[in-house]
Amino acid sequence: MIRVLVADDQEPVRQALRLTLDGEPDIEVVDEAANGEEAVHKALWRRPDVVVMDLRMPYLDGIAAIRLLTDTPSPPAILALTTFDLDEYLFGALQAGAAGFLLKDSDPELLLDAVRALHRGHGLIDPQLTRRLIGRFAVLSPRPATRPLDRLTPREHQVLRELARGLSNAEIATALTIEEGTVKTHVARILGKLGLRTRVHAVIYAYEHGLTPR
Repeated sequence: MIRVLVADDQEPVRQALRLTLDGEPDIEVVDEAANGEEAVHKALWRRPDVVVMDLRMPYLDGIAAIRLLTDTPSPPAILALTTFDLDEYLFGALQAGAAGFLLKDSDPELLLDAVRALHRGHGLIDPQLTRRLIGRFAVLSPRPATRPLDRLTPREHQVLRELARGLSNAEIATALTIEEGTVKTHVARILGKLGLRTRVHAVIYAYEHGLTPR
């Protein structure tokens, strides 16, 4: 069972999220929070697997709450939500440690996919934002002085390029004619060598360093 905490300052939104999530046999909403401060306290108390976090909340905004939670031992995976597709908070959410983000008007099925993906240790970006958001994030983010990319093997470079195309492990396996388990191993090694947390951050890293999709 995937334990989820829903944090949003609007009660109707919380109710809609709970209705969608609790309707699934493998997902349980264990609590709700109406502001960032409450979200942090309840996450530390209830220990959810995933926190669905609104970025605009009173007392403590979503980004500050994400940063506080990701700095704790065994932090939950955090899915950031926003109403506006140009919201600058999205960039801060990634830098703070969010593993994914969606627009609030996304299809409910995408919300379910995101929660399950985050629980498996993956990331998910709203398809409506992927290209523009990653491109803009790459422009805003300074490039590191060193090149950890040099540590990757040729095969790991190939896998990273496929990740940048938004492919799943199964799709990468098909594209490169290798086993899906081998892809999973390569992805884990890529994240470790580049010092990244999730697949989402690997995709951003690929764009920052010119490994654009074919």
